[in-house]
Amino acid sequence: MRYISASTSKVLPWEAPSRETLLKKIEGAMKDGNAEEALQSFGDYKKLHGLPEPQVVNSMIVSLSYMSSRRWLQRAFDMVLYVHQINSNLLNCGSLMRLALALARDQTPVPASTVLRIILESGKLPDVDILSMVFLHMLKSQVGSYLATDVLIETCESFLDQVADRREMKKLDPIKNNATLFNMVLESCVNFKCIIKAQKIMELMSLVGVVGDVNTVVIASRVFEMVGQRDELIKMKISIDSLTSLPFIQYYQHFYDSLLSLHFKYNDMDAAAKFLINLYQQRKPSVFFCNGLQKHGIIQIGSGNLKTGHRIMFDPGKVDRGFVLGTESQFGLVVLTDGNLLHTEKALAKLIIGCVKSRNMHTVSSIFVTLHKEDVKVISPPDVVNACIQMGWLDAAHDILDDLESAGIQVGIASYISLLRAYEKEHKSEESNGLLQQIQKIASTMDDIHTNSPFTIKNITKIVKDEMPLISSSLFAALAEEMKHYNPGEHLTLEFNNSILFFCKAKMMEDALCTYKRMREQNIRPTSYTFCHILCGYSAMDMHREITMLWGEIKRRLENGELDVDRDLLDCLILTFLKGGYFSRVMEVISYMSIHNIYCDKWKYRHVFLKLHKNLYRNLNSLHDKTEAQNKRIEDVRAFRSWSGIK
Repeated sequence: MRYISASTSKVLPWEAPSRETLLKKIEGAMKDGNAEEALQSFGDYKKLHGLPEPQVVNSMIVSLSYMSSRRWLQRAFDMVLYVHQINSNLLNCGSLMRLALALARDQTPVPASTVLRIILESGKLPDVDILSMVFLHMLKSQVGSYLATDVLIETCESFLDQVADRREMKKLDPIKNNATLFNMVLESCVNFKCIIKAQKIMELMSLVGVVGDVNTVVIASRVFEMVGQRDELIKMKISIDSLTSLPFIQYYQHFYDSLLSLHFKYNDMDAAAKFLINLYQQRKPSVFFCNGLQKHGIIQIGSGNLKTGHRIMFDPGKVDRGFVLGTESQFGLVVLTDGNLLHTEKALAKLIIGCVKSRNMHTVSSIFVTLHKEDVKVISPPDVVNACIQMGWLDAAHDILDDLESAGIQVGIASYISLLRAYEKEHKSEESNGLLQQIQKIASTMDDIHTNSPFTIKNITKIVKDEMPLISSSLFAALAEEMKHYNPGEHLTLEFNNSILFFCKAKMMEDALCTYKRMREQNIRPTSYTFCHILCGYSAMDMHREITMLWGEIKRRLENGELDVDRDLLDCLILTFLKGGYFSRVMEVISYMSIHNIYCDKWKYRHVFLKLHKNLYRNLNSLHDKTEAQNKRIEDVRAFRSWSGIK
């Protein structure tokens, strides 16, 4: 809304309508739904008498908020900005929340977030129920997700700063008791890969005292999986395994899916095999007994021995059914069948490939042996052997047969014959003769062989009752598909990143940098998470000069296409440079984001600047003897003021 200065339109005293007349006109126009006349009368009142009483201002805002047109919503927003600038005490939290909700529904997240931030500046906590609805609409878009996340972070930090001791923690009860609010925002961070923000939200959940639910477990596991924090997921599994029942087992499918995914990414096939066995061994009742004995689970963030560590408690018997997560697992490794969690064929294929590449088929065999002892028949050894033969992994197939034979587990002659044919086709006479001797040795124990005569390649078909042809199987198809995505070096990147993260959290930056140097020496390309960890470590210790050098490395890799663009990383760089007063670097990052159409949160950056550098260089214009460095710095500050709209 354009507000006209009183000096531009002179009204003679005897022509001016009275205060009461204008107020009645405003009230009448609002009742009639005539927004244009109400705004005109409001403007006339403001010219003559200044801003009206809070009740009138807020009634205007609410009335415009209920209008269906974006035009009136924009006018309401403009009015709020004007009133906030003149006298923010006139604004009512309730009317602002209604406007924020209307703006969010209209898919204009920037104005919606601005209104929420005006409420926070007043020192009040937004109505959490309405805030949840506002976020629900904002999170539908990428920019809205960025802003909703920042608003939630700012809300928590604002009120944590106000809490002097634990007796005042009750102020946070409305937001503390709404786990769904955090779950929604946390899920959006995962969807848009905002890992720095996701980790910050989880830390704030711990500090505020939010008790999560089963959805929190699922989303937290996805965050840990993306970053590669396998230790955190293992700790979560220990906590979950200690629970007496899992009433919402279909949700835990996502957690187990994430953990198994990391076992494979870390190339830890022994852990993956043990995991598959545990799925069959640990089957809990899916009915929840409310007898008060079920305890809370724990999501540990970072080391429990470090002061920087955090933990979120979650209630395993609680889930918000209004907050719907996808039923299918993200990686397709774990599936819910007949009320039980089982591995998929894709998971088995990944395990086999990992064991073949590491020449350790005993790990695959151990699954068969363990499950055979417990009389669990879920994986067919002949299917695995035959799939390996079809893939050309003859040694792997032979190793499995040897292990099963040693364990006294019968596989059947068909798998031996298939392997024999494959050896013959590959002209491996030594292996063929060895396998023939092996068949002769165990022939007496096989039900599908009816001779005691020596075996040869020529007479083998005569003594086998039913020789099954080797046909393509679904497991073979899964192996062929997973081989396309096999990345043998992925675990090295994860291990280095995890070490760097640990050192940065512990503020051991020298060790973190040594790890990063070793990473480069071994020609292992760092990821955006590598730099996120280092940046957060530097930022926590106010090492701004080091961050400028880090930005140089990041910028070079971005320009060379060696690093994916990460808005979270760039956003964190701007905030850190602002806090350190490195305005030249601030404008560099902003310029990069503008060129690449990455959203910049002007309100947030302006707020940080005004909080820390409000009067910076205001008096230097009068100085004549300024150094070149001072002139450059003044130009950078002016450039930021101009860009962010600071007068």
